[in-house]
Amino acid sequence: MTDDDILAEFRDAEALLEGHFILSSGLRSPRYLQCARVLMNPDRAARLATELAARLPEDIRSKIDVVVSPAMGGIIIGHEMGRALAKDALFLERPDGVFGLRRGFRLEPGQRVLMVEDVVTTGLSSREAIAAVGREGGIVIAEAALVDRSNGAADLGVPFFPLICLDVPTYAAEALPPELAAIPAIKPGSRKDAA
Repeated sequence: MTDDDILAEFRDAEALLEGHFILSSGLRSPRYLQCARVLMNPDRAARLATELAARLPEDIRSKIDVVVSPAMGGIIIGHEMGRALAKDALFLERPDGVFGLRRGFRLEPGQRVLMVEDVVTTGLSSREAIAAVGREGGIVIAEAALVDRSNGAADLGVPFFPLICLDVPTYAAEALPPELAAIPAIKPGSRKDAA
């Protein structure tokens, strides 16, 4: 798949939104990728995950023991990556604000983990999830994501393999350009606590 093919999948799912959005990081953006919409179709989710898995270097793919993703956004793509890689797929939750495994999920000491996210903007959620895997006994050897919105700036501390990189501007709330400040802000993601 080319970048145009991947963006077509987002457009076809009406998942590439325009407006004034508050991201989970607290930053503001004129565009938002609603990955839940692009992943709501199982065939599309499988196509994207298969493509993402194929782009992982063989030396990474061959070392993966299990796929882990953070709830909420990473669950579907994490599950589909597990399917594409023929590995179990677990997810982290943070009911009390700190990521951890629940529902009987566990990692064996030293298990090698592929972290899977839907979108990476600042990398904060990814770093929190990677730290949680370490507390649970696993070792994150790489991260894969559908979209890198960081313009390559997110430092996750592990090799990072996005399906597509988008250069979408982000702004601090107090430094909005006038055209964005004139539009009411909405928070479309799953984390309503950042504003």
